[in-house]
Amino acid sequence: MAYDEELAERIRDLLGPVLPEVAEKKMFGGLAFLIGGNMAVAASGQGGMMVRVDPARAAAFLGAAGVAPMVMGGREMKNWLRVDTTVVHDDADLQQWVERGVEYARSLPPK
Repeated sequence: MAYDEELAERIRDLLGPVLPEVAEKKMFGGLAFLIGGNMAVAASGQGGMMVRVDPARAAAFLGAAGVAPMVMGGREMKNWLRVDTTVVHDDADLQQWVERGVEYARSLPPK
């Protein structure tokens, strides 16, 4: 399955004017958005989006409908969440998830 190009465009629109340091990279069948070389969010090749969050805060987000831990290679990724497209249908909700990913990516040293 290819990533949702409409979702990728919506993410791009949120990041573009605000963050000139954003880079896009095709990864894992999706389109990732990197801040300072660190992945923040991605339009997933499996549908929906992936959001990188502070591992200490990840559990707090998991109780919400449409939010699940990201599993890669059979292993749960502690600070990555899979967010269903129904959760980010509204632009305000998408912006909130994008901001969470950007906040964590900015907290990491640049690569």
